[in-house]
Amino acid sequence: MNNLMQRVKGRASLLTLTLVASLPAMAIVVPNPPTLNAKGYVLMDFQSGDILVGHNADQPLAPASLTKLMTAYVVGKEIQQGRTTWDSKVAISENAWSVKFPDSSKMFIKPGDSVTVIDLMRGLIVQSGNDAAVALAEHVAGSENGFVSLMNDWAQTLGMNQTQFINAHGLDGEGIYTTPREMAILMTRIIQDVPEVYKLYSEKRFVWADIQQYNRNRLLWDNSLNVDGGKTGYTSQAGYSLVSSATQGPMRLISVVMGTPSKQTRVEASRQLLNYGFRFYETDQLAESDKEEAVVKVWKGDESTIKVGFEKDIYATYLRSRDSRITKEIEIKGPVMAPINQGEVVGTINWYSGNDPIASAPLVAKQTVEQGSIFKRVWDSVVLWVKSFFSDVETIVS
Repeated sequence: MNNLMQRVKGRASLLTLTLVASLPAMAIVVPNPPTLNAKGYVLMDFQSGDILVGHNADQPLAPASLTKLMTAYVVGKEIQQGRTTWDSKVAISENAWSVKFPDSSKMFIKPGDSVTVIDLMRGLIVQSGNDAAVALAEHVAGSENGFVSLMNDWAQTLGMNQTQFINAHGLDGEGIYTTPREMAILMTRIIQDVPEVYKLYSEKRFVWADIQQYNRNRLLWDNSLNVDGGKTGYTSQAGYSLVSSATQGPMRLISVVMGTPSKQTRVEASRQLLNYGFRFYETDQLAESDKEEAVVKVWKGDESTIKVGFEKDIYATYLRSRDSRITKEIEIKGPVMAPINQGEVVGTINWYSGNDPIASAPLVAKQTVEQGSIFKRVWDSVVLWVKSFFSDVETIVS
């Protein structure tokens, strides 16, 4: 009987549901992605993390001031964790003095200044100030070296295994590198994890020391795209780089171009990537986290069924096509046995556009079901044993 029970327990129930009816065959011809004059680039879908377009996506490259994306992320996490505040005052040291960064971007702070974290973050993000980066690093960690350790720790936490920082600002040096894919991942996490920080990336100008400087991300002024943030970078080793994010309806895309030959090229390359994505891809919301997806049979529990759904809203971004329908398949790791904790994964759902997979997500229990009585557990064991001789055990109730 134990062997039979193991055989039953290993089976899964598969349910295929059609979500959208077929539309008349009107396929859209999709051209090849643009080929860009850059060392590496990616176009990433924000919702899924899928790379829609890529070239040398995992090639280690010098990040230049794209490094400041991680500097801003770390400061944002420190604020969230209560170790500093937006209004905290920072005493500017000799190390952060702007004259120590000749011929590079700076906020123009000087020793003896007392500057709030929010102003230093604007100097970091809008003006791309190397001096602001050092001042923030010293404020958070006591030294720039200590802060760099935090940056690299966070890179590992975020899965950025091909990234290493050696300073807080990104000036060239031995052992500093990242990849286009990992810069897109970092921008995604800034938007998700520290939204108050991301808001600063849309600011077009900032004045400090009576000097007005404009955001170097020229796409913020592009009326053809809804770009609401990004970061530029340049050094002689890295070339000209730009990370940008833009939205169109429910779709958000992140473009990364690294190592272009000029400021104008990085802007044009970013525009081409974003326009290609918005023109030839579409985003649909497939499921909502606060709604149940199905009701599943539970065995040996104090309840006979359990509601299942998703931990977060589910979206899919895929090539536009008007000759397909969206379908889904639910696979339950059945039969489902109590006890089941709320949030526990009990199955998977896969979505398809025509025959092409477009999304997959775990199904989780929306409630807790405790073990039933001894009588209930014994009875269900017998029922499962008998059912194993005739057919698969039904797991999806509705």
